[in-house]
Amino acid sequence: MQLYLPIADLPINVFLVLAMGAAVGFVSGMFGIGGGFLMTPLLIFIGITPAVAVASVASHIAASSFSGALSYWRRRAIDPALASVLLCGGVTGTALGVWTFTQLRALGQLDLMIALSYVVLLTTVGSLMFSEGLRALMRTRRGTVPPRRTHNWIHGLPLKMRFKRSKIYLSVIPVVIVGIAIGFIGAIMGIGGGFILVPIMIYLLRVPTSMVIGTSMVLTLVTMLFATMLHAVTNHLVDAVLALILMVGGVTGAQFGARAGQKIRGEQLRLLLGLLILAVGIRFAVELVIRPEDLFTIRELGVSG
Repeated sequence: MQLYLPIADLPINVFLVLAMGAAVGFVSGMFGIGGGFLMTPLLIFIGITPAVAVASVASHIAASSFSGALSYWRRRAIDPALASVLLCGGVTGTALGVWTFTQLRALGQLDLMIALSYVVLLTTVGSLMFSEGLRALMRTRRGTVPPRRTHNWIHGLPLKMRFKRSKIYLSVIPVVIVGIAIGFIGAIMGIGGGFILVPIMIYLLRVPTSMVIGTSMVLTLVTMLFATMLHAVTNHLVDAVLALILMVGGVTGAQFGARAGQKIRGEQLRLLLGLLILAVGIRFAVELVIRPEDLFTIRELGVSG
């Protein structure tokens, strides 16, 4: 069944996009990530321009994150105080990211920046997460437990705040900075940033794993909803028809993914997530080398290369 997308300016197979939305929603719910790192490249691969893909996927990420966050909220697996501090930086970073997105689009460099950012970020983060997850899995099988440091240099910073549900006493400075970075990256690349935020919260901020995924989803939900509004008002690139199809699939898939994620051990989740991120990064790099004309064909409204 073919449906014409008014902003993307091309016809798409509705069932294909629905299936993509459900699959990415499942991944989002399972790993506690927005899923944009997977959905945005998939849309680009089927012919949608990077700018429209980034702007439209933000709404899909918000919908999937809402569904997943609701599930974690019911289980009291979200730290409201930590989420609030993260959002202080996240909203600021998102606004700055949309402004940068607009400037790059005006200069005709947006598609190139998006493609290169995906290749560099996904291959780097994917490699690090995969190797760490593999080491953790091997340690578990051997029955060895590595010495765990309870504090690092971040815990010595001023302006500390007690996050009761997470049971940590931490400076708000690194939390706000992390929020700004995640919001900025998400607005430019069309990703929720959960695959970056989750390991940062676990290894750098020392947030308990039980609170990480749900809290991450709250930040993703608000920043992506804000990004969708800004992209729609500023750049007029949000394809409502595409966003609606993605949302329907994403909300459905996220519910099943959240349940599946509770049945898999933490080190297995990190290993699988690292492998998935690395695979998407490599696939994007191959596409960039073999068929660069498909990634950089400018079909954006009112834009010339």
